[in-house]
Amino acid sequence: MALEARWCYRGDPQKGQSAPLVQFTNGKLKSCDDMNFTLYKSQDTSNPRKKHKRILNAETDRLSYVGNNFGSGSLKCNTLCRYFVGVLDKDSGEMEVYNAELFHMQPLVSDDAGDEDLSEYLNKTYREKVDLCIEAFGTSKQRRALSSRRMNEVRKEVVNQAVTNAAENIIETKGMAAIVSDATEDDKSEISLVLPPCYGDAERVEDVYKFEELLSPAEYEALKGPAATFVNITSEEILKLTKEKSYCSFVLDELKCLPVDEKKRDHKARCLWFLDSLVKLSSQRVVKKKQAMGPDCPLDISNKLVKNFTALSYGNGRIQNVVSASMKAKIIAYVIALALHINHFQTDLTVLQKDLKLRENRILDIAKAMRLKISKSKSLSGCEDHKLGTLCLPLPVYKMPVGRRKRKMN
Repeated sequence: MALEARWCYRGDPQKGQSAPLVQFTNGKLKSCDDMNFTLYKSQDTSNPRKKHKRILNAETDRLSYVGNNFGSGSLKCNTLCRYFVGVLDKDSGEMEVYNAELFHMQPLVSDDAGDEDLSEYLNKTYREKVDLCIEAFGTSKQRRALSSRRMNEVRKEVVNQAVTNAAENIIETKGMAAIVSDATEDDKSEISLVLPPCYGDAERVEDVYKFEELLSPAEYEALKGPAATFVNITSEEILKLTKEKSYCSFVLDELKCLPVDEKKRDHKARCLWFLDSLVKLSSQRVVKKKQAMGPDCPLDISNKLVKNFTALSYGNGRIQNVVSASMKAKIIAYVIALALHINHFQTDLTVLQKDLKLRENRILDIAKAMRLKISKSKSLSGCEDHKLGTLCLPLPVYKMPVGRRKRKMN
């Protein structure tokens, strides 16, 4: 006949101390033979908040574990639940029950890390913490990528330091006045790269920006086909194109006053068609090399636009033709020069500014760099002032106002 089991509540196994129960974060304990447990308690027994603080340490030959019943790492269940440990005497069938407390054991990677080391780690950026994880646990490919990136950073730092040292040596050798003078000359050379060839000593105004420099004879001949639609255009067709916004405002306004003379009419039509192509090109970002301006654009004109008014850039895994900031400035300058030839060397800059979607200061700066005389005029409606650019001899010279920072075209 089995003995009747009974239990007897004993309270704490030691005075003011519950029996510790443990659970491990990274698995279950199969055998405790090779593990040594040490329980630490607070010596401040007079403080009611500190006298119950406990730290449990577990040591193995491979790793150390630590758990506590206070702070952010403690288990909240200790305050919500009560735990007990029962010790059964098989002979008498009596079980002694003691109070218990649960400890959450976490591995301690380094037991000699000081507060300074911890604060240094916490101050690291997310990128630096990820790099530390890659160093410790990353694959071979990740470690090679990390090593390559760090090497590039070192090279970049070396180059920056070399540039800084070189700049300091130049400043010490030449002085700031000479450097500012050189920078001014560089700005002038950069501006000349985006402007059409200018012949400031020309005797006639039409020779300042030669038409042959804007359109070669072969390109001019290639424009005969697409410009034919402008030669015989009617008022009804112009009104339709205005509603559809097929061409820029400058071209649509000039189509209303084409010359009667057949030769002059054809010449103006070709110039207007090419000017509209430049305006449309300025609104693009990436230009396709084939049929850059559509199937109606002659091959010679398309090649000229891509070659002279776009820059090569690498993006999306391939080389692209893009309209960069400097190339857009070049397009603006050529549009102004062509408009001068169309309008007897005086053109409405405000109309061109709106077609090219620019700020007024931007187109005025380029017009002044082209040495045009700037004046004001009322629009046809009389509601707003328009800026006119006139090419006249002798060419005016504009000086940058004192205190104004010199801007580059690109």
